[in-house]
Amino acid sequence: MDYFDCQSKTAIILPSLNPDDKFIKVLDGVVESGFQHIVIVDDGSNTDRQCYFEKAEEFPQCVVLHHEVNKGKGRALKDAFEYVNENMPDVDGVITIDGDGQHLTKDIIACGNLMLKEKNKVILGCRDFNQPGVPPKSLAGNKTTSRMFKICYGIKLSDTQTGLRAIPRKYLSDFCNIEGERFEYETNMLLQMKRMGIDFKEQAIETVYEDENAGTHFDPVKDTWRIVKIMFKFLLSSAGSTLLDLGIFYLVMRLFGGYFGKFAELGSTVIARICSSFANFNANNSIVFANKSHYKRAMFRYYCLCIPQMLVSAGLVTFFNQLFKNNAPIIATLIKFAVDTCLFFISYQIQREWVFSQKDDNITEK
Repeated sequence: MDYFDCQSKTAIILPSLNPDDKFIKVLDGVVESGFQHIVIVDDGSNTDRQCYFEKAEEFPQCVVLHHEVNKGKGRALKDAFEYVNENMPDVDGVITIDGDGQHLTKDIIACGNLMLKEKNKVILGCRDFNQPGVPPKSLAGNKTTSRMFKICYGIKLSDTQTGLRAIPRKYLSDFCNIEGERFEYETNMLLQMKRMGIDFKEQAIETVYEDENAGTHFDPVKDTWRIVKIMFKFLLSSAGSTLLDLGIFYLVMRLFGGYFGKFAELGSTVIARICSSFANFNANNSIVFANKSHYKRAMFRYYCLCIPQMLVSAGLVTFFNQLFKNNAPIIATLIKFAVDTCLFFISYQIQREWVFSQKDDNITEK
């Protein structure tokens, strides 16, 4: 039977803002269980809470990094990842935990050992939100983001808000480059893992909430909005290019449809798509999928998708126009809108999984 000693081979990452007595309880638990590397980030806590960090510094296993002002959980995690990369060459990965008592020591160890066994996978400690006693804002926040993950990204997660994550060392540098400074960073991490081809595995953990999770700094309105608006960037980009596409299509059909004859739909679609596709590609490349490299490769793949999609769109619009014996440009435009809406969902999946994918840049040895 394999034996994995995550207590000596991993580093605990513990970001904290204005901790209370539960913080010391968590710290005592990981120290007593034998963890030898613990990186704590004081994310701009108040002066009257510094005593907790001073207590932590008494443990030889602990290193405390201080932010003079609150910079957010995302920045705290990234600073800790950078510290581990630069100063702890012997650890094989990190385990991020929260300081509010939600993560039991036995679950932390289970996630760490599973990461050492799986090697190439990020381990997510997932709670069961179907159990009674889950605070309403935690339940609502997780259910909302879980549905959005599945619908928009094809990622099936039972716990999108978990702070208990065991991450192999090889991914820390890439994770430091992921956008987000606050709670949205943890969501961005999951989305970028999908694009980079980094697999994950869920580890069931106990669901623990104390005082209705009063110590959490997750704002159910503000922070859920940060997450949701990231997921809708593609929709907004597509909506903008669709309006441009439809507008040009309508004008070309109205002004030059007679010259094109039976090729009116095809000609109008081609002209409209040439204009709108370039704008859409650049918006998706820089804003939606944040592709910072391989611009030409992404553009080539984009048009390998765009051209067949354009022909399918033109073919279907032509088919329905002839089926209904329609000659009115406005009706043709409405038909095109319905057709392109259906093609939108297919296009999104392909762009996410192939056009702007970073999987080719993150091939790991098995």
